[in-house]
Amino acid sequence: MTRQLDEQIVARFPVGQRLRVLDVGMGQGTQALRLARAGHQVTGLEQDATMVAVARESLAGEPEGIRERMRIIEGDGRDTGVHFLPGSFDVVLCHGVLMYVEEPDPLLAGLARMLAHGGLLSLLVRNGDALAFRPGLSGDWSGALAAFDTTACLPHSRKDSNGGTPIRLGLDVRADRLKDVTSTLAGIGAPLHAWYGVRVFTDTAADGAEVPADVETLLAVEEKAGRTDPYRGVAALLHLCGVRG
Repeated sequence: MTRQLDEQIVARFPVGQRLRVLDVGMGQGTQALRLARAGHQVTGLEQDATMVAVARESLAGEPEGIRERMRIIEGDGRDTGVHFLPGSFDVVLCHGVLMYVEEPDPLLAGLARMLAHGGLLSLLVRNGDALAFRPGLSGDWSGALAAFDTTACLPHSRKDSNGGTPIRLGLDVRADRLKDVTSTLAGIGAPLHAWYGVRVFTDTAADGAEVPADVETLLAVEEKAGRTDPYRGVAALLHLCGVRG
């Protein structure tokens, strides 16, 4: 996902431009810190106090220049209008958040308003068109059958990809279908520009499985599959990139 995001940023903005980045639901701050280290001005918004504490601890260990480029706000991603003026950011990230929001359209509309003209909106969502894939491959036939007619994630789907942050247990988790998010993005003035699959093959790995020795080959396979049909369509997660018109 990081490689996909960097590809979109490089294609859209001049090399060396210091971007204004908002990371909504930043979790432990993996992407936010990475972009601050790259020279961008980053604001992280997170409502989970534990995650905020982890992110602030990580930031405290960074050099002064990076600390000055990043600020962390404890708050709800649905209240961006309370914290920021419209058009305040060049890039808005919302990774692994929509799965916890019962009605995502108002949140997405608020995120689009935060973008300057030509700004990039990067979303990472559970793939509602592939929920039967993992239970089917594991031989859970009843689970697979039930997954065809729902966007509610099954209990064993316990991880997302916001820098490795686990799904927050105790909260309902839902998925989004590509056609629905595409329609929403068009309606809020940030139409879909590119999309990728994330965790096409590796979603079947057991939680806590060791990283293989040939991890670069694994990443190359996942990166290729994530941009190639039909593989990206059955990925566990979808990385959707909209552009503010």
